[in-house]
Amino acid sequence: MKWFDRIKASYKGAVAGWKNATSNFKSWAGRTFWGIDNSKLANNETIFSVITRLSNIISILPIKLYQNYDVVNNQASDVLINNPNDNMHGFDFISKMEVSRNETGNAYAVIFRDIRMQVEKIVPIDSAYVTPFINQDDDTLWYQVNGSNGTYYFHNMNMLHVKHISGTSRWKGISPLEVLKNTLEYDKAVQEFSLSEMQKKESFFLTYGANVDKEKRQEVVDNFREFYRENGGILFREPGVEIDNIEKKYFASDTINSEKITRSRVANVFNVPVSFLNDHEGQSYSSNEENMTQFVQMTVAPIVIQYENEFNRKLLTEDERIKQGLYFKFNLGGLLRGDTKTRTAYYQMAIRNGILTPDEVRRLEDEPPAGGNASKLWVSGDLYPLDLDPTQRKNSSKGGEG
Repeated sequence: MKWFDRIKASYKGAVAGWKNATSNFKSWAGRTFWGIDNSKLANNETIFSVITRLSNIISILPIKLYQNYDVVNNQASDVLINNPNDNMHGFDFISKMEVSRNETGNAYAVIFRDIRMQVEKIVPIDSAYVTPFINQDDDTLWYQVNGSNGTYYFHNMNMLHVKHISGTSRWKGISPLEVLKNTLEYDKAVQEFSLSEMQKKESFFLTYGANVDKEKRQEVVDNFREFYRENGGILFREPGVEIDNIEKKYFASDTINSEKITRSRVANVFNVPVSFLNDHEGQSYSSNEENMTQFVQMTVAPIVIQYENEFNRKLLTEDERIKQGLYFKFNLGGLLRGDTKTRTAYYQMAIRNGILTPDEVRRLEDEPPAGGNASKLWVSGDLYPLDLDPTQRKNSSKGGEG
C-alpha cells in the first residue's frame, strides 16, 4: 500500500500542477512541444541516417506483456502497444521516443492514469522543456516541465525517461550530437569549401608580351570575354599572348576521406557498426549474421532493456510485477534469424533435441500452429514424444522392429 499511496499522492500533485480552470494539458502539449525541427538532424545526411536506422529498428521490434513466458494483455499493454494517446499508435510512439533519445540524449513521455490509477495514455514531450531534479524534502526524482501556460511538475513514476549515458551526479543523458559537435562542424566546413570550389567558374591567366599594343590588348580581352561568356567556342592564340588555366583547389579524394572520418566517428558515438553507414572498408565479419549478432548484443540489447525497465517499473503496479509476475519484453529474435539455411539448421537441431516444438517453429516463421503431435516436444531416436514410455520405443538392435 505504501507504493500505491505514494504514486497516488504524486499523481494528484502532478494533476494539480498542470490542470486549472482555464487550461489543460491536452491543449498545452500539442501546441508547445511538437513540430520543432533540429538543424543538425535535418541537414546532416550521416546523422539522419544513423538515427533513422536506430529508431526504425527499435520501433519494429515486437513488444508484448508476458506472465511466466505466456503472452497476456491488460490496460497498460493495450495503451503502450496499440493506442498510446489520441494522436499516435505504438510504432509512432516508440519512434518519436527513440529519435528524441538519439537527437538530444533524452526522451520523455508523461503517463496519465484513470481514477483506478491504471495507465490511460502516454504523451511524449519535447526534451528541451524538461528538467529532472531531486526534491530535497524526500530525495525523490521529479521532472520540471516548462509549458506555455506555466511550469508543471511530475513525479518520476508519472514520467517515462529513456536516455543515453549519464554520470552519477546528473539525471539527464549526454547528447550524442553534442559529443559530435566538432566532427559535424569540420564535416560542414569541408562540404561548404568543396561545394564553393566546384561552383566556381574556370579561371585563367592572360599574359601579354611587350610587343602587344593597347589596342590589340583590348581586342584580345574582348574576344576572350565572349569566349568565356559563351562557355566555349574558337579562341585564336595571338602572337605575344599566353592563356593559362588556374588550377582549382578542390580534390574529390579530400571529400571522400573527410566523409569516411565523419562516418567512423558517428558510428563510434552511436555505437553501431560503420557498415550500417555504408562504409565497408576494413570490415572483418565472416558473415552478415556475425555482424548482426554484434549489433544486437552491443547496441540494441542495452537500448531495449532500458525501455523494458521503464515500462515494467512505471506502467505496471507492484502487485502486477511481483505477485502476478507480469513483465514487458521486446523480442530480439527477428534480428537474429539469419538466412534460410541457418534458420533451417537451427530449427532441426532444436526440434531433434527437445528445445522447440514444431508448432513453436511454425510461429517463428509466421505460420499457424498445426496442433496435435506438432505441439509436443520430441527427442531424436528417431523421433519420440518426450512423455512416451522408453519401453515403447523401437529397438534399433532388432532392425527397427518393436
